[in-house]
Amino acid sequence: MDYLPDPAEADNRAGIQLARQRRTAEALALFDRAAAMPVDYAEAYNMRADILLAAQRPLDALGEARKALECRPDSVQAQNNLGLALLMTNRFHEARPAFERLLLLDSDHPTAHRSLGIALQSCGQYTAAIKQFEQALASRRDDADAWSRLGTAFFETGRREDARRAFEHAVAAAPRTPLYYRQLGTCRRFEADDGYVAAMENLLATPTRLNPVDQIELHFAVGKAYADLARHEDSFRHLLAGNALSRRQVTYDETATLAVFDRIREICSPAVMREKACGGDPSSLPVFILGMPRSGSTLVEQILASHPQVFGAGELQEFENALVRASGPAGSPRKFIEALPRMPDSVLRQVGAAYVAALSALAPDAARVTDKMPPHYLFVGPIHLALPNARIIHTRRDPVDTCLSCFSKLFAGHMPHTFDLGELGRYYNAYAGLMAHWRQVLPPGVMLEIDYEDVVGDPETAARRIVAHCGLDWHPACLDFHLTERPVRTASATAVREKVYRDAVGRWRPYATMLGPLLEALGVS
Repeated sequence: MDYLPDPAEADNRAGIQLARQRRTAEALALFDRAAAMPVDYAEAYNMRADILLAAQRPLDALGEARKALECRPDSVQAQNNLGLALLMTNRFHEARPAFERLLLLDSDHPTAHRSLGIALQSCGQYTAAIKQFEQALASRRDDADAWSRLGTAFFETGRREDARRAFEHAVAAAPRTPLYYRQLGTCRRFEADDGYVAAMENLLATPTRLNPVDQIELHFAVGKAYADLARHEDSFRHLLAGNALSRRQVTYDETATLAVFDRIREICSPAVMREKACGGDPSSLPVFILGMPRSGSTLVEQILASHPQVFGAGELQEFENALVRASGPAGSPRKFIEALPRMPDSVLRQVGAAYVAALSALAPDAARVTDKMPPHYLFVGPIHLALPNARIIHTRRDPVDTCLSCFSKLFAGHMPHTFDLGELGRYYNAYAGLMAHWRQVLPPGVMLEIDYEDVVGDPETAARRIVAHCGLDWHPACLDFHLTERPVRTASATAVREKVYRDAVGRWRPYATMLGPLLEALGVS
């Protein structure tokens, strides 16, 4: 009698073959059918999780990994997939124990130490993270990604020379990966004869061998290198190319985006701001530092974080999370704002209290905690209504310098309006209009506006204004902010570890002839 294979097993095997042939949709359909049959197969769930992770669908992969672990609790593959899915969904505190269990199952797993390091670093546990990256490299010295992660951890904690060496190891291990050249450029100046510029130019000679993401990374890396060499036109040509490629990778509805600014002003009218002024949590713990990226917000936070009574928390999502929770099922910050005119005071207090509780957990003994999330300029109205005694600091910088600096950086977050000079200028105008509205509707003394040019021109006067605005006594450590040791996870991590310099003031002028669409949008002649 011929052997008749189990239907689920047959589908599973066929799905694996299709997956190996990169016929993803067909493979997922067979895994779906196998998973729906009475007998569970950990292999099918694992393979499905692998495919979903590769397809950037981590939430779906998370479910499949958990099903695989139900079938086989000691599955190394399932445990790794679980941890990776948690990392990709920013659930770092849950990812840490997932990778710790993975190491218990397989102490020699090739990527577990690196993955655990990523989770620890994302939770702010830099010493432990560095240890994990070093353990990963102890067994695989050619692990370019581990060198890259180690370099990033060093860079964010102010160990610039250690970061430079780590990024150099990453480049040596994977000389055709442009990301590592771009990272190296964050902590050193390129020289014409140092070999790295020539290596990047060799990569430019064969761009079709690189995928679009690597091409983007390469253009930004070369743009920075040429800027170091004062080859301004060549530098800007690559910034244009990198941003144009980035723009083609995203969907950006400019009309809808700019309409959001108008709608916020309409909802948060002077009347609504007056009517809702009596609600909110009374805490004076939070200090919100906001403004366009590259406008000096990191520098202002570093000044404040140098005060012994202040904890610099960096860029937090906690306020937006509180808005989402308060806006009900399928909540969102925008849904919260739409409901603001008819919102009970109790909801505003709930949002404020939840946010303060999150800050208190970060720094139980601090008198003030800073939240330096630049796009909070969208939520100034809700911030004040939910936390009327919180202080707000709006950082400003020359509009053209601000936009050029945004254009020259490859941001980690979703900022599609920065890839086109005209769109960037129009977005800046919408932001400036919204800030003018907040200026009109906020009570005096709530928001301090501080100009980057004033901070670098007269640091002590600016620092004293910032500290006084937060209701704190002056402390001289605020002038030695470059000596303050704390993780900084922004593109300005290098600048805030050095004494104030004015080199970035008027940075746009060497590029003036190439900035036509931006200057036109901003109305600069």
